[in-house]
Amino acid sequence: MNLARLFRRLLPLLFLLGLGWFLWRKVAPTLNGLDPLADTGPQATVTHNTVLTQVEALGRLELVRYHFKDVVEYKRRAYRFLPESKVALVVGGEAVGCIDLRKLTARDVVLEGDSVVRVALPAPELCTFQINHNQSRVFSTENGLFQDAQLVDEGYRYAEAQVRNAALQSGILAETQRNAEQILVPMLRTLTGRRVILGQQLRAPATGPKQ
Repeated sequence: MNLARLFRRLLPLLFLLGLGWFLWRKVAPTLNGLDPLADTGPQATVTHNTVLTQVEALGRLELVRYHFKDVVEYKRRAYRFLPESKVALVVGGEAVGCIDLRKLTARDVVLEGDSVVRVALPAPELCTFQINHNQSRVFSTENGLFQDAQLVDEGYRYAEAQVRNAALQSGILAETQRNAEQILVPMLRTLTGRRVILGQQLRAPATGPKQ
C-alpha cells in the first residue's frame, strides 16, 4: 500500500521529467543554431563579376629565351645633406626574342620558277624582358629613410632595364634570326616542296623633320 501510494505521488514528477527530456531533444538543435559562440565551421561569401575588356590577336613566334642572374646595387641621394640610400638585390630575369608574324604580308612571299620561294621575314624583336620575382630577393637596404618599399621598387625597375640591355648586348636578336631559319626553313620546305630562301623585310629610311 505504501509503495503504491509512493508511486502515485512520483508519477507526475516522472511524467514532467520525461516531457522535459522530450522537449529538450526537439528544441536543442535550434538553440545550438542560435548560439553565436557555437562552431559552425568556416563560412565564405564570394562575389565576382568577370568582364572581358580586350581581345588581342597574337602572332609573335617566340624563338629564344635568355635567363639572367645578377646582383644589383642601386643607390640614390634624396637630399644633398643626407647619406645615400642603397638597396642590394639578388635578381633573376629573363628576356624573350621573337618575330612578329603579323607583319608578314603577301608581298613578302615571292615564288621564283617552280623550285624556289623567297620569304622576307620581319626583323627579330625583343618581345619581353622582365624580372622573375620568384628568383629574386632583397639582400640589404641602407638609409631608406622610411621609404624602403619605394627604394626596392626603384631598384627592381633599374634591374629590369639592365636585363633588356644585357639581352641585347648578348646577341639575342641574332640568335632569334638563326633560330627562325632553323625552324621555318624545314617547315616551309615541307609545305611548299620548294627550296626556301629567307631574308629580312626592307625598312623604309627614317625621315627627319624638314629644315
